[in-house]
Amino acid sequence: MSALAPWGSFKRDIERMFDRMTADWDVPEFKPMGDWMPSLDFAETKDAYSAKLEIAGIEPKDIHVSVENGVLTVKGEKRQEKEEKDERYYRSERSYGSFARSIRLPGPVDTEKVTAAFKNGVLTVTMPKAAAAKGTQIPVKGE
Repeated sequence: MSALAPWGSFKRDIERMFDRMTADWDVPEFKPMGDWMPSLDFAETKDAYSAKLEIAGIEPKDIHVSVENGVLTVKGEKRQEKEEKDERYYRSERSYGSFARSIRLPGPVDTEKVTAAFKNGVLTVTMPKAAAAKGTQIPVKGE
Protein backbone atom coordinates (compact mmCIF):
# COMPACT_ATOMS: atom_id res chain seq x y z
CA MET A 1 0.00 0.00 0.00
CA SER A 2 2.86 2.40 0.69
CA ALA A 3 3.90 2.13 -2.96
CA LEU A 4 0.67 3.97 -3.83
CA ALA A 5 1.25 6.81 -1.33
CA PRO A 6 2.95 9.16 -3.85
CA TRP A 7 -0.17 8.95 -6.06
CA GLY A 8 -2.20 11.06 -3.62
CA SER A 9 0.32 13.91 -3.71
CA PHE A 10 0.66 13.67 -7.51
CA LYS A 11 -3.13 13.69 -7.92
CA ARG A 12 -3.48 16.80 -5.73
CA ASP A 13 -0.73 18.56 -7.72
CA ILE A 14 -2.47 17.76 -11.02
CA GLU A 15 -5.85 18.92 -9.65
CA ARG A 16 -4.33 22.21 -8.46
CA MET A 17 -2.63 22.75 -11.82
CA PHE A 18 -5.93 22.10 -13.64
CA ASP A 19 -7.79 24.43 -11.25
CA ARG A 20 -5.27 27.21 -11.92
CA MET A 21 -5.60 26.72 -15.68
CA THR A 22 -9.40 26.86 -15.53
CA ALA A 23 -9.67 29.62 -12.90
CA ASP A 24 -11.07 32.08 -15.45
CA TRP A 25 -13.75 29.71 -16.75
CA ASP A 26 -17.20 30.65 -15.57
CA VAL A 27 -18.32 27.32 -14.13
CA PRO A 28 -20.44 26.94 -10.99
CA GLU A 29 -17.86 24.94 -9.05
CA PHE A 30 -15.77 25.59 -6.00
CA LYS A 31 -12.50 27.14 -7.04
CA PRO A 32 -9.62 26.39 -4.65
CA MET A 33 -7.13 29.03 -3.58
CA GLY A 34 -4.45 28.81 -0.92
CA ASP A 35 -2.11 26.23 0.52
CA TRP A 36 -4.58 23.33 0.77
CA MET A 37 -8.11 22.43 -0.22
CA PRO A 38 -10.72 20.98 2.15
CA SER A 39 -13.14 18.35 0.83
CA LEU A 40 -16.70 19.52 0.29
CA ASP A 41 -20.23 18.68 -0.77
CA PHE A 42 -22.62 21.19 -2.39
CA ALA A 43 -26.33 20.38 -2.54
CA GLU A 44 -29.68 21.93 -3.37
CA THR A 45 -33.14 21.34 -1.94
CA LYS A 46 -36.42 22.99 -2.90
CA ASP A 47 -35.83 25.76 -0.34
CA ALA A 48 -32.06 26.14 0.04
CA TYR A 49 -28.50 25.45 -1.08
CA SER A 50 -26.00 23.93 1.34
CA ALA A 51 -22.24 23.53 1.37
CA LYS A 52 -20.42 21.16 3.73
CA LEU A 53 -16.64 21.42 4.07
CA GLU A 54 -14.36 19.09 6.02
CA ILE A 55 -12.03 21.39 7.92
CA ALA A 56 -11.05 19.51 11.07
CA GLY A 57 -8.33 21.11 13.13
CA ILE A 58 -9.45 24.70 12.54
CA GLU A 59 -10.88 26.94 15.22
CA PRO A 60 -14.25 28.51 14.33
CA LYS A 61 -12.71 31.96 14.88
CA ASP A 62 -10.32 31.22 11.99
CA ILE A 63 -13.15 30.55 9.49
CA HIS A 64 -14.70 33.35 7.43
CA VAL A 65 -17.86 32.87 5.36
CA SER A 66 -19.37 35.43 2.99
CA VAL A 67 -22.01 35.61 0.25
CA GLU A 68 -21.58 38.52 -2.15
CA ASN A 69 -22.82 39.06 -5.72
CA GLY A 70 -24.08 35.48 -5.98
CA VAL A 71 -20.80 33.91 -4.82
CA LEU A 72 -20.22 31.93 -1.62
CA THR A 73 -16.66 32.24 -0.28
CA VAL A 74 -15.21 30.25 2.62
CA LYS A 75 -11.73 31.19 3.89
CA GLY A 76 -9.67 29.94 6.77
CA GLU A 77 -6.32 28.92 8.10
CA LYS A 78 -5.23 25.67 9.65
CA ARG A 79 -2.28 26.36 11.91
CA GLN A 80 0.46 23.80 12.34
CA GLU A 81 0.93 22.44 15.83
CA LYS A 82 4.08 23.45 17.68
CA GLU A 83 6.95 21.19 16.68
CA GLU A 84 8.99 19.25 19.21
CA LYS A 85 12.75 19.53 18.75
CA ASP A 86 13.32 15.83 19.61
CA GLU A 87 10.62 14.56 17.24
CA ARG A 88 11.58 12.79 14.04
CA TYR A 89 8.78 12.29 11.57
CA TYR A 90 8.53 9.11 9.53
CA ARG A 91 5.51 10.40 7.65
CA SER A 92 3.76 13.76 7.54
CA GLU A 93 0.56 13.88 5.48
CA ARG A 94 -1.54 16.52 7.23
CA SER A 95 -1.99 19.81 5.39
CA TYR A 96 -1.62 23.23 6.96
CA GLY A 97 -1.92 26.82 5.85
CA SER A 98 -4.62 29.03 4.43
CA PHE A 99 -7.42 28.12 2.05
CA ALA A 100 -10.20 29.92 0.20
CA ARG A 101 -12.98 28.31 -1.81
CA SER A 102 -15.59 30.13 -3.85
CA ILE A 103 -18.64 29.01 -5.77
CA ARG A 104 -21.03 30.90 -8.00
CA LEU A 105 -24.46 30.04 -6.63
CA PRO A 106 -26.98 28.61 -9.12
CA GLY A 107 -29.65 31.12 -8.04
CA PRO A 108 -30.35 34.05 -5.71
CA VAL A 109 -30.26 33.50 -1.95
CA ASP A 110 -31.65 35.42 1.01
CA THR A 111 -28.32 36.69 2.39
CA GLU A 112 -29.98 37.84 5.62
CA LYS A 113 -30.85 34.22 6.48
CA VAL A 114 -27.57 32.46 5.58
CA THR A 115 -26.23 30.39 8.50
CA ALA A 116 -22.91 28.67 9.17
CA ALA A 117 -22.46 25.93 11.77
CA PHE A 118 -19.27 24.08 12.70
CA LYS A 119 -19.50 20.67 14.34
CA ASN A 120 -17.14 17.67 14.48
CA GLY A 121 -14.77 19.22 11.94
CA VAL A 122 -17.49 19.91 9.35
CA LEU A 123 -18.62 23.41 8.41
CA THR A 124 -22.20 23.52 7.11
CA VAL A 125 -23.33 26.69 5.32
CA THR A 126 -27.07 26.84 4.65
CA MET A 127 -28.32 29.45 2.17
CA PRO A 128 -32.11 29.78 1.88
CA LYS A 129 -33.24 30.58 -1.65
CA ALA A 130 -34.71 33.99 -2.33
CA ALA A 131 -38.46 33.94 -2.88
CA ALA A 132 -38.03 34.52 -6.63
CA ALA A 133 -35.75 31.48 -6.95
CA LYS A 134 -38.28 29.11 -5.42
CA GLY A 135 -40.80 29.67 -8.17
CA THR A 136 -44.54 29.53 -7.88
CA GLN A 137 -46.90 26.64 -8.54
CA ILE A 138 -49.82 27.64 -10.72
CA PRO A 139 -52.90 25.47 -10.23
CA VAL A 140 -54.58 24.30 -13.41
CA LYS A 141 -58.35 24.58 -13.35
CA GLY A 142 -60.48 22.24 -15.37
CA GLU A 143 -63.57 23.50 -17.19
